[in-house]
Amino acid sequence: MATAVQNRRGIIAMLGAMALFSVNDTFMKLARETFPTGQAVALRTVFALIAGFAVIMILGDVRRLGMALRPLVLGRGLAEALSALCFIWALGQMPLGTITAILMASPLLLVVLAVVLRLEVVGWRRAAALAVGFAGVLIVARPSGDGLGLAALVALGSAALVAARELLTRQIGPSVPVTIVSFSTGIVVGIVSLGFGLFEEWVPTFRPQLLYLVMAAVLVTLGNFCIINAFRSTDIGVVSGYRYAVVVFAVTIGYIVWDERPDAAALAGIALIVGSGLYTLHRQRVRRDSNLKPEGEPPL
Repeated sequence: MATAVQNRRGIIAMLGAMALFSVNDTFMKLARETFPTGQAVALRTVFALIAGFAVIMILGDVRRLGMALRPLVLGRGLAEALSALCFIWALGQMPLGTITAILMASPLLLVVLAVVLRLEVVGWRRAAALAVGFAGVLIVARPSGDGLGLAALVALGSAALVAARELLTRQIGPSVPVTIVSFSTGIVVGIVSLGFGLFEEWVPTFRPQLLYLVMAAVLVTLGNFCIINAFRSTDIGVVSGYRYAVVVFAVTIGYIVWDERPDAAALAGIALIVGSGLYTLHRQRVRRDSNLKPEGEPPL
């Protein structure tokens, strides 16, 4: 049981991580105005890998690099790579606050995935929370007579892949350092994004907008450090809920940078997603038989 001081430190670190991730998304959205999806993700990955390897050297985890090739670690990397490509593509088509809210449906999709795989039994309370959360997604995504738009579907696909990533993360033993998992994920993301780039027309790399990708890589690295510290010697169930602050940061930045103004319906949908997600986390924490206790793995 963590002390109040430790939990306060963890909450501050979590809020810092969410702010850093939001600014990272901002730079990626700005970069997408110039670079195609695969090129943007690949270039950011190069800079992130440089920073990640430097961290591995500093922490003395070089001797454990072989763990990066474990199937579960590689599978997690593949889920992250596909999620990143979906997210960055949709990011170029949707308001920052909207896509961030849709991505916050990933904890709900994690429960659905666990039920499908028979890893979790869901009672009526969480079933109701899931229904409310998905209603919020529909309100935010605004389906037309033809159904959900392509960008909203891709964003929802990204959220589903994040849920798969989290499920795989729970299967990776604690003997594998977070630095190795992060580095392995970066390599897989880079390879997949380069493959995706074969179907795109890349633009010249060395231009002022490349700085956006450098900044994004630095912010992702710093954000991961913050989120690791957020879960170190703290009550995970207390700290986890504060990750939803990313929606507030995203909506605020979207308004400041692009004058994106969510209307009342969008705000109501966001509230439903966040509320149902928080309640789902609460139920997972209090149920002794739950296999989906809130975890502290950082998003990458």
